[in-house]
Amino acid sequence: EWFNADPEAIINQSLQTGNGPNVSEAYTFNGLPGPTYNCSAKDTYKLKVKPGKTYMLRLINTALNDELFFSIANHTLTVVEADAIYVKPFETNILVIAPGQTTNVLLKTNPNPPNASFFMLARPYFTGMGTFDNSTVAAILEYEAPSQDNSFRNRTLFKPSLPAINDTNFVANFSSKFRSLANAQFPANVPQTVDKRFFFTVSLGANPCPKNQTCQGPNGTKFAAAVNNVSFALPSTALLQSYFFAKSKGVYTADFPQFPLHPFNYTGTPPNNTFVSNGTKALDTSILGAESHPLHLHGYNVYVVGQGFGNFDPKNDPKKFNLIDPVERNTVGVPSGGWVAIRFLADNPGVWFMHCHFDVHLSWGLRMAWIVLDGELPNQKLPPPPSDLPKC
Repeated sequence: EWFNADPEAIINQSLQTGNGPNVSEAYTFNGLPGPTYNCSAKDTYKLKVKPGKTYMLRLINTALNDELFFSIANHTLTVVEADAIYVKPFETNILVIAPGQTTNVLLKTNPNPPNASFFMLARPYFTGMGTFDNSTVAAILEYEAPSQDNSFRNRTLFKPSLPAINDTNFVANFSSKFRSLANAQFPANVPQTVDKRFFFTVSLGANPCPKNQTCQGPNGTKFAAAVNNVSFALPSTALLQSYFFAKSKGVYTADFPQFPLHPFNYTGTPPNNTFVSNGTKALDTSILGAESHPLHLHGYNVYVVGQGFGNFDPKNDPKKFNLIDPVERNTVGVPSGGWVAIRFLADNPGVWFMHCHFDVHLSWGLRMAWIVLDGELPNQKLPPPPSDLPKC
């Protein structure tokens, strides 16, 4: 994304006013906004290719707050990787990538050089509240012209079609295509049994406006975000060191709710009270509208064993879990108005951050910490801080 201001200043202003942050001026391909924005045609990324070749494109969404659709006109892409893990190859004309996610795709060029160029387009997928950058960024796929062939000077420029901005069904169908290789060389070590179950609702809510202050969030409040209605407040002392030296008092509490305290229809009509509570907790719910949330867990990859729309059914939905070849990722999109089920083996001791990869939701408190205790074996112990750790 391209901002005509310091993004940190934009977020700080948003936190002060309680409203959503000012959106970016443009999206970019490799830093170039391209011809769809005013005065930017000269700053267009061009991918030059040869006919009859196979190219690997590494796609990374580095936008702060937007999931993005991506497509190349008149070309099919073969997805082979997600978040640095091989997947069963599948073909698609359109991809959707959340902030922080990566995908490798294979592009096979036409055997004969066409007298045409092809737009590569990206634009947001969005179903939530507030403002967002509703624009489309373009780059150009261009075949190398045969030498001394003047007919290639006036090329036709083809443009792909992208889904509607709020096309949640496309996003869900696309996400369901990802599968681990699950073979002898690249096994899928999916936990077949579960020792602990957690049920988290991730949502936007609100905080009351402080006295003697005007707030620009919903109905004069301040936007907030929460997991199980807890909007995480960053402590002034590092969680990891507090845990290691057993000095957690006054830093955090280990009573994070494992289930929503006050169940309601999570994907239906929200309750009247959408206020969240604030706290620094490691491990009554409210929601302001349905929105997709790409969740990222530090220290682990997770297996996505199931997803669906509506409220999760703990009796029937687990019967449909994929425990054979589910995709393994480090950033997982929770469907808008739906649920996702993940499993992981807690074998990496320490304190690990889990948060929404939308920067604004992270700033609003959609984050939490997992404390993974030491195991019995020597290689299952959290090592002490390094001797050269800087002092705060």
